[in-house]
Amino acid sequence: MSETISHARQFLAPLEGCSGPVIDIGTGAGVPGLVIATERADLDLVLVDRRATRMDALRRGVIAMGLDDRVTVITADVEDLGRSPEHAGRYAAVVSRGFGPPEVTLRLARPLQKNGGTIVVSEPPSPTPSRWNPQLLDELGLTPLEGYPGVAVFRLSLP
Repeated sequence: MSETISHARQFLAPLEGCSGPVIDIGTGAGVPGLVIATERADLDLVLVDRRATRMDALRRGVIAMGLDDRVTVITADVEDLGRSPEHAGRYAAVVSRGFGPPEVTLRLARPLQKNGGTIVVSEPPSPTPSRWNPQLLDELGLTPLEGYPGVAVFRLSLP
């Protein structure tokens, strides 16, 4: 478990300067969202996954940890949230540890991200830059940021 938490802490550096809400898509057991919430008391987090049983347990855990004043647990499909006026374009950062293939992750994260926002995605132990298709990044208006071990970081900068 400490390896999981150690890896989740690699999401913190790309969030320096982040001052808006953060959403953890495909959160599962709440990682990295809960680690971010405990390390960054200034951020509000939304943890989302479509598995109701898992989200019920996570919701109880958030309450037990005393984080329910700034951590919201939602049972939903990420694709649906990206089309919802309540969530689309709202988040300063979208984070994901193991959501899906790179293209799927970016296509579902992008609608949630506000202009100037950041997407942080877990990388495998041996990162492969070629897994992030430059044409897809251009299409989505994402610029990769270098220098963050263990995670791939993208910034949205549309005109």
